[in-house]
Amino acid sequence: MNKDEIAKSIHNILVELGEDPERQGLKRTPERVAKAYEFLTQGYNQDIEEVLNNAIFEEKYDEMVIVKDIDFYSMCEHHLLPFYGKVHIAYIPNKKIVGLSKIPRIVEVFARRLQVQERMTQEICDTIEKYLSPRGVAVVCEGYHMCMMMRGVQKQNSITTTSAMHGIFKEDSRTRTEFLNLIAQKRI
Repeated sequence: MNKDEIAKSIHNILVELGEDPERQGLKRTPERVAKAYEFLTQGYNQDIEEVLNNAIFEEKYDEMVIVKDIDFYSMCEHHLLPFYGKVHIAYIPNKKIVGLSKIPRIVEVFARRLQVQERMTQEICDTIEKYLSPRGVAVVCEGYHMCMMMRGVQKQNSITTTSAMHGIFKEDSRTRTEFLNLIAQKRI
């Protein structure tokens, strides 16, 4: 990423908005925005295998593993405005488990890109499927979209929910229902 080019572009945007990029409050804004974009899109530079860091282990455990209420922050690729919320992930191991901290790290890789919630949900699910080959994977994502809240329809309390399911979660309604009921429960 060329931060200098992004800063120049932000400078030009400020001018086109009718602002004076040389006034005190805006003087360093182009550089700050470039740094922010570098952080907010760092998922493009992350490799899943490095994130997993060999934390996949052989284990005989074959019951559902759930990590829920994983916070995420992303940027809508349509308006470059934030969307944020929670991701809930479950998988049923097939002789392999992953270090629990790696699951939120997978979410972070895909959230830190220009995104649509639907694709992000599917990418998370597909990645867990690819690296663990579990009996099933389920991902539910609940998001608040600033592009719907601040502009356009301006509906502040609407939540977008997306899901992706593989294996037993897609094939067996009882397993899917168990997962959905467990993520609906209040925290301890």
